[in-house]
Amino acid sequence: MTTKIINLPRILDKRGNLSFFEYPNLLPFEIKRTYWIYDVPGGEVRGSHAFKDQQEFIVALSGSFDVVIHDGKDEKRFSLNRSYDGLYIPKMIWRKLENFSTNSLALIVSDKSYYEGDYIRDFEEFKKLANE
Repeated sequence: MTTKIINLPRILDKRGNLSFFEYPNLLPFEIKRTYWIYDVPGGEVRGSHAFKDQQEFIVALSGSFDVVIHDGKDEKRFSLNRSYDGLYIPKMIWRKLENFSTNSLALIVSDKSYYEGDYIRDFEEFKKLANE
């Protein structure tokens, strides 16, 4: 499976709208870990790594930010600014999050528990592994 935007259901209600995601109907993996990124100072970049085995799904719950991905050959930018759109990122895709708006909130769910050994933090090493 490739990196892609997944449109989440929207249940519209005059009292406030609701969106959700679940496995296996919307996500291609069972969730093992959930974390969020917030209070990012202007101009800062988060991420800048790839995972050997981990998959992720990223949603902008509030505000906006860009996710720049690289597959080892090509780069693509996704702007996330709707809480009903999420970005699926499979394993072996470099990602960095940037251009955070004020009060933005990024929710990330993963199919793996935290394991430092799964991270690739050097871009040149990543490109080499991705192109083998």
